[in-house]
Amino acid sequence: MENGIAKLQELVDQYDNIVFFGGAGVSTESGIPDFRSQDGLYNQTYDYPPETILSHTFFMRKPEEFFRFYRDKMLCDTAKPNAAHQKLAELERAGRLKAVITQNIDNLHQMAGSRNVLELHGSVYRNYCMKCRKFYDFSYMKHSEGVPRCSCGGIIKPDVVLYEEGLDTHTIEEAVKAISQAQVLIIGGTSLAVYPAAGLIDYFQGDHLVVINKSPTPRDRYADLLIQEPIGQVFSQLQVKEHSHGTSL
Repeated sequence: MENGIAKLQELVDQYDNIVFFGGAGVSTESGIPDFRSQDGLYNQTYDYPPETILSHTFFMRKPEEFFRFYRDKMLCDTAKPNAAHQKLAELERAGRLKAVITQNIDNLHQMAGSRNVLELHGSVYRNYCMKCRKFYDFSYMKHSEGVPRCSCGGIIKPDVVLYEEGLDTHTIEEAVKAISQAQVLIIGGTSLAVYPAAGLIDYFQGDHLVVINKSPTPRDRYADLLIQEPIGQVFSQLQVKEHSHGTSL
């Protein structure tokens, strides 16, 4: 791992157009349950499998059941950003990281101070009335009961991409742009199993592909640097240097 850290340190020192693409593994170290791990949400017993509950069809047909699961399993406000979130925010402030592209919906990157965060699957911190589009925050949803309704009577829906729903076009376009322009792409804490998000990696044409994930991913053989360790542990060992505003590489 030490050799890997040294190589990663070289890259973050050398380049000033780095993009990070992350998934559930970035949040699990903050105590947020993973969907697909052994003890993840998908292996816990409910009346329906989580894949079914978190689908658009189920949301429309059985909103009471959806919101019971949603409040119970998805609204976690006790988690704090870990070393990975914090170092990424530092790298952005230092002028080295251009964007964080995340499949997570927990707002931890923003809490750590990252500004350019592209949330492919939305956020539990944003909720909208399906009728009038009025905004409702996390706290409102957490303390609501049954099916949360707007003052106009409409159902309030989390701004989270459910199964059967398309990703936000603008977010996808911004992610494609960031990845295609990046010199270094760091993939972290994701098994790259969820499409279409994982397909965005195909747009990378830069100099170095880095994969940091505990388990194997389909991109490992293409990586210039592969570190199979928890991402928080890896990032905690990085030193972040300010980018000197000379000529960039």
